[in-house]
Amino acid sequence: MLRTVYLLALVVSLAACGRSEPPRRSDSRTPTKRVEGPSSRETAQCHRDLRELGVAFEALPDRQFGPGCGIVGTVKLLDIGVPTTNLGAVRCGAARTYAQWARNAVAPAAYQILGSELAKVESMGTYNCRNVAGSSRRSGHSIANAIDIGGFQLKDGRRLTLLNDWNSSDPQIRRFMQVIHRSACKRFGTVLGPNYNSAHRNHFHLEDDKADFCR
Repeated sequence: MLRTVYLLALVVSLAACGRSEPPRRSDSRTPTKRVEGPSSRETAQCHRDLRELGVAFEALPDRQFGPGCGIVGTVKLLDIGVPTTNLGAVRCGAARTYAQWARNAVAPAAYQILGSELAKVESMGTYNCRNVAGSSRRSGHSIANAIDIGGFQLKDGRRLTLLNDWNSSDPQIRRFMQVIHRSACKRFGTVLGPNYNSAHRNHFHLEDDKADFCR
């Protein structure tokens, strides 16, 4: 009996030693690291390009946030000639590409295909410290290198959204959506839309990453 008690006490003692430190919590976040961005020379050239395009913008200070999240070489677009809602910090290169796409592709397509001038583009945001949906990999939004576009308002009063009008019964509206999608694919590295997956059923994801991936 004494031997049994002794063995039980020994087991308890050893187990307690094994728990001398609190257990580590599992952490599925990406490793903590600083966000690297374009060089100061590249950013300065991009600023010059925006000025030559007649784009009004505000250069933003670099900031580091959570693991793999930060804004480096970003700007806030103030006036590109096409009103766009809800634009925050975005890398200058992505801002330059977006301004060219909105002015030289979306606005002309609205007029030529739909017979109305473009009143504004509805953005769903730029910077957001988050992962790709269903993945542990950081999204392009986590480094302010992507813009989500959800809809368009025309000067004739019509409002078109990706959610409701990507597969519109109106062939001209479908054509407009397809034309601006193809145009975005020629300009941005990654373009994702309703045909890609359900997470993008209501917007275009436009990312300036040179990936040559269009869906």
